[in-house]
Amino acid sequence: MWRPTLAGVTSAWIVGLAGLVGLLTGVLGMLSFRRSEVERARLAMVPEPELPPGLTEVLAVLRSAAILLDAGQEVSTASPAAYAFGLVRGHDLVHSELHDMATEARRLGVVRERELELPRGPLGLGRIVVNARVAPLGSEYVLVLVDDRTEARRVEEVRRDFVANVSHELKTPIGALKLLAEAVANGADDPDAVQHFAARMEREAQRLATLVQEIIDLSRLQVADALHAPEPVGLDVVLAEAVDRVRLAAQKKQIGLSMGGDLGAIVYGDRDLLVTAVRNLIDNAIAYSPEGTRVDVVVRRADNLVEIAVKDQGYGIPKSDLERIFERFYRVDPARSRATGGTGLGLSIVKHIAANHGGEVTVWSQEGVGSTFTLRLPDSAHAAATADGAPSSPAVLTDPPISPVVGLPLHADPNGLPAGAAAPSITTTRGAPS
Repeated sequence: MWRPTLAGVTSAWIVGLAGLVGLLTGVLGMLSFRRSEVERARLAMVPEPELPPGLTEVLAVLRSAAILLDAGQEVSTASPAAYAFGLVRGHDLVHSELHDMATEARRLGVVRERELELPRGPLGLGRIVVNARVAPLGSEYVLVLVDDRTEARRVEEVRRDFVANVSHELKTPIGALKLLAEAVANGADDPDAVQHFAARMEREAQRLATLVQEIIDLSRLQVADALHAPEPVGLDVVLAEAVDRVRLAAQKKQIGLSMGGDLGAIVYGDRDLLVTAVRNLIDNAIAYSPEGTRVDVVVRRADNLVEIAVKDQGYGIPKSDLERIFERFYRVDPARSRATGGTGLGLSIVKHIAANHGGEVTVWSQEGVGSTFTLRLPDSAHAAATADGAPSSPAVLTDPPISPVVGLPLHADPNGLPAGAAAPSITTTRGAPS
């Protein structure tokens, strides 16, 4: 008769226990699945909060960067400008300042508005100035509107600096006139002293009149569409008149003046403004050149452009100052500028005249060698097509300009280059407009 052994009984118990565990696992899995299905159905029956009617359409046409935050402070929707400014990344609001404003507006139920200075990106030191306005929309949403005021802030700073500079520049000759008038009054019995101080008063009065006129000219040039009716202007006449106006100043310093290049060039524009621009460049070359040197004015026509190059053998401009010489009231050497009677507005006026004619002004300079300022304007055959183009910024030439007459830098040495200058490549680096 067969009797079960201990090993057989143990194996049977193990198999039964394993089957029971498997059955329980299957039952629990089915229960969990049914529960998740019930929960999903329940959530599906709860409607998602709807956006206020018309809000999406409104956000699409707003000029401001618009961000809509839900109850969890996550971004529900945002305009393309919000992503462009780097305000939104994924579903998160990037800047903690905006997040804090949204939290405060939601908690208090009031509109919050503030001007903020935010990083332009995750790297670097760039900053943007924005005006942020945050308002709750019902109980679910908060609307964040952000306007970029970086350019407006820059313009305000430029305007404030301009007013401060004008005040300072006007105060100097006015103060000098006051002191000279007192000196004349005190020296009324001394004819020589009266004559001396009267001559000084005349110079200060002329400096003041020049400064006021240049401020007026610059203000007029900064008005949009300064050229109401451009006309064909012959550059031969412009150059001749500009040189004639500065001839006396050149003779006082024994500086030779010469003109050359392509004759008969014509551009569209304002004759008086073009004469002013060329005269300022030549006058600047004379003022910052030692006695007994030369100033050459050369015209070149190339690539649908007319280039007027004013080349001097002056002191040159330090590289660190090249990017700023077109700023208003900026002077490389204030002491020398006072001695020459400069106002610091001449090159800024040239820059705006060039921009209003659809052109630009460039500069190449090397200390101890000299400088070349080049006024580049659209040729008459192409000026009409470019008259409405965006104004160009002054440029800084990294190599000396080519003489349009002989194909060599002006005042070239026997080897074809100015002393200490590198081989010309006519490469330009654009600057920012002021």
